[in-house]
Order: sequence, then C-alpha cells, then structure tokens
Amino acid sequence: MAFGGFSEGDSARPMAEINMIPLIDVMLVLLVIFIVTAPLLTHAIRVDLPEATAQVSMSPPQSIDLTIDGQGQLFWDSRKIEKSELERRFVTISGQNPQPQLRLRAERTTQYQVLAEVLALAQTTGVTRLAFITEPTRR
Repeated sequence: MAFGGFSEGDSARPMAEINMIPLIDVMLVLLVIFIVTAPLLTHAIRVDLPEATAQVSMSPPQSIDLTIDGQGQLFWDSRKIEKSELERRFVTISGQNPQPQLRLRAERTTQYQVLAEVLALAQTTGVTRLAFITEPTRR
C-alpha cells in the first residue's frame, strides 16, 4: 500500500493497487492450520451403545415440609410433632423408593442446637434428599 516510489519523475505518482501477496500468504497459512487441527477437534471413539426404552414418570416428586419455629417446635407438613416421633418418620421416608425430598424450613431465631440435632438425626437414619427453604433477599 505505497503512495509513491523513490525515484522522481513520471513514476512518482501514487500507486493505486494493493499488494495482495502478504494477504494471500496469511490466508494460506491459516487454511493449513485449520486443515491440520480440524480432525483433532472432532476425534471421537465409536461405541455401539445398547438401546433401551423407559416410560416417563408423570407424577411429581413427593416432598415433605419439616418446619422448626423459634421455640424449637417441629411441624411435619403443618402438623406439630414431638422429637421422639421425628426419628420414626425419618426411618419411614428413608426406606421409600424413590425417597421423598425433605424440605427443611427453620425460623431465623431458631437455636443452632435444635437445627443441628435434626440434621444429625436425618443423617443417621439415612435421609439423603434434604433441601433448605429460604426467603429471597429483599432490596
């Protein structure tokens, strides 16, 4: 992309053509790089997988709400229960297949000891599907 030459005279006019050689060289180098690397990106191992069919479960997953209020009282799906009955209910749901999800709601003022006891009891009885329910932060 020169605008003129070094000699004076008639050939000192601006050159109106673009030198395409460097652009073609860069394009050819990129083409070779893509040709070499493209097979490496699509390399896959062919495996003959078995075919299977399964029915889609239309029933929603079962869930149980366990609420702990500020005084440490327990509520199983909105019904008050005692701590002694909680272990029996945990054993019952841990034996179900599929296991229902235990959704734990604890009031902000609940003592940590009560919450830790409930979580430890759930772990020792085999409850594996546990979720904590919280309120979103208001801005």
